[in-house]
Amino acid sequence: MSNSSSLHKFLLLAFADTWELQLLHFSLFLGIYLAALLGNGLIITAVACDRHLHTPMYFFLLNLSLLDLGSISTTVPKSMANSLWDTRAISYSGCAAQIFLIFFLLGGEYSLLTVMAYDRYIAICRPLHYGTIMGSRACVKMAAAAWGSGFLSGLLHTANTFSIPLCQGNIVDQFFCEIPQILKLSCSDSYLREVGLTVVSLSLVFGCFIFIVVSYVQIFTAVLRIPSEQGRHKAFSMCLPHLAVVSLFVSTGMFAYLKPPSLSSPALDLVVAVLYSVVPPAVNPLIYSMRNKELKEALRKVISWTFFSSGKIAIALHK
Repeated sequence: MSNSSSLHKFLLLAFADTWELQLLHFSLFLGIYLAALLGNGLIITAVACDRHLHTPMYFFLLNLSLLDLGSISTTVPKSMANSLWDTRAISYSGCAAQIFLIFFLLGGEYSLLTVMAYDRYIAICRPLHYGTIMGSRACVKMAAAAWGSGFLSGLLHTANTFSIPLCQGNIVDQFFCEIPQILKLSCSDSYLREVGLTVVSLSLVFGCFIFIVVSYVQIFTAVLRIPSEQGRHKAFSMCLPHLAVVSLFVSTGMFAYLKPPSLSSPALDLVVAVLYSVVPPAVNPLIYSMRNKELKEALRKVISWTFFSSGKIAIALHK
């Protein structure tokens, strides 16, 4: 038996036992990670550089891309490195850092998605007041509140989890440090403090979810009253990407943390963890750019400028 004062490292769940399968896992995660870096990096560059995208909706989208980059960078590179070097170890401090960053970034992302629902509600249901309500100062405050709520969530959960005595070994049945898996290593009923904090957090999450649902009920009611088909199409194209991202984020997260214990198994937990922590940051840029002509045009300019600059550099080096 060990306790938390003598723990120096944890052993994460390995994706495979053979070198060939570990290499396959490394390759798949590398592809997903590069796709996330490219997609979110392009959106950040496009929004920052194109003055036509300097609006509240794209300002929040830029923040969402930053959070997505942070969240996928917290788990995937470490998992790839472990597969490549055939190890399962993560240091005690590294595990604590992962839990803090996961709750910080995913909590911030959920808060930001709630703010984005409010932005869409004001844009469609109260368009005449949009400029007044969603001014630049108000947008910065909302984004700061989203980041701040994530930071507070990460701090509280990390401090609470790692103040619990751990005496059930150091094997974590997940490919990254996750609170439910850490709690399985706790002594007796000392984990109930974290359970209480988790219940409070879930209550806040549920409150935000209700806010998003009510906002979209009012949005769709307003959209269906728009007389022109073109106007309805434009309104739906503004809202559907955000709704798709929220649905993906909430459904995978809720299944991961609220599924019955009878459904829990190492293989299923692993798949669900990949779905809520790895897939969304990679597909969110695709979802947002599919039906958005303004963003597509800005991305096309960024890509063209990148290739043009690369060509000029290559020509200069050749000379």
